[in-house]
Amino acid sequence: MSELDIQMDNINQQLKAKGYKLTHQRAMTLRVLLENEQDHLSAEDVYMLVKKSYPEIGLATVYRTLELLTELHIVEKMNFGDGVARFDLRDASQEHMHHHLICAKCGVLKEIQEDWLLELEQRVQREFGFTVTDHRLDFTGMFQGCNAGDCKRGKDTKAS
Repeated sequence: MSELDIQMDNINQQLKAKGYKLTHQRAMTLRVLLENEQDHLSAEDVYMLVKKSYPEIGLATVYRTLELLTELHIVEKMNFGDGVARFDLRDASQEHMHHHLICAKCGVLKEIQEDWLLELEQRVQREFGFTVTDHRLDFTGMFQGCNAGDCKRGKDTKAS
């Protein structure tokens, strides 16, 4: 069984646990998200990629699927300051969403998988009696190459 099949099976189990079925449309949408995990795709990007192998799917179906997956916390709807909603898979094995570095100059995205905020969450609980159930942290700045004039702007500004 491939890694992709294992991930699809895990997501199918999450859907079943919440009373939903993994329909063909949902499976195709999830497969595109899994195959392009590092790209932080927009709904339109997902639609265009799904349409290649499933031409009869409609944009509205992809939108509804992405919204459902967002409601079920299987994907996270993100906005990185470029005015486009993008979708990022949540890792079921991690308690919280991963973090991002966003270059303000070229728009390149890099993910941080480690959860750096656990100590801060514990402090918030102690000092404010507030239990954090989720968090997301985005750092905006510039990568070294962009500061040195070796920016990817104009070459490839697609999020990765």
